[in-house]
Amino acid sequence: MRGDDTLSDRSLAALARAERAGARHLVVTGRPAPRVRPLLDDLGCTGLAVCGQGAQVYDAGADRMLWSVTLDRELAETALGKIEAEVGEVYAAVDQDGVDGLTLIEPGYLMPHPTLPAVRVERRAELWDRPISKVLLRHPDLSDDALAAAARSVVGSLATVTMSGPGTVELQPCGVTKATGLALAAEHLGLSAAGTVAFGDMPNDIPMFDWAAHGVAMGNAHPELKAVADEVTTSNEDDGVAVVLERLFDGAAVLGRQRSAQYALKTLSMEP
Repeated sequence: MRGDDTLSDRSLAALARAERAGARHLVVTGRPAPRVRPLLDDLGCTGLAVCGQGAQVYDAGADRMLWSVTLDRELAETALGKIEAEVGEVYAAVDQDGVDGLTLIEPGYLMPHPTLPAVRVERRAELWDRPISKVLLRHPDLSDDALAAAARSVVGSLATVTMSGPGTVELQPCGVTKATGLALAAEHLGLSAAGTVAFGDMPNDIPMFDWAAHGVAMGNAHPELKAVADEVTTSNEDDGVAVVLERLFDGAAVLGRQRSAQYALKTLSMEP
């Protein structure tokens, strides 16, 4: 996706070309299922998507969860208190669980992507009214890297801390990552990691790269992801996913060699 949340004609054509060759395309994203539906509609996707940073495996065609795990709200509140004791006041938001879950934001929290809908609440206590899949954090002064490092130092086993985009540090259920959700989706489809290509741009994609056979970092990816990537393509604005897919599926000979391979692609770039 480009910075304005749109897909270029070149990217759409490259994805269609790969699918015609027999590849499987899975969107794997930090966004919860309700926030991903518009993208899946644009892609014409009626299959599975891994959402909520791996906490949800969503069946787009049936509009239902095949699997989901929630973050215990008491543990989340405790973790938030530990973080604030370490770095001072932070601003929080939550993604509610379920296919119709809302994104709730407390006073002071600014959505990093204005295209994503959110409901502002008056008090932090209202964030915990319903089951949640994750907590999103912002600090008025600290960088994302500094906030994530501080959170990891005090949260321990209360939650998994990850960074999924500019202005987006997150707490999710302990042990849950994009890789756990992707592995579940692949098992449901009868696929394995062999022959899988994963695209990503932020540290939350590192577990997915560890799972996949080949990890491709976008040209504008976070340095931590580039350090573990098998290759680096161009940026999301320069159709980095399409560049790789066009190479992989260029010509009949290559298509013949690749036809049996199954590809899981993470196509959201520079966003939660």
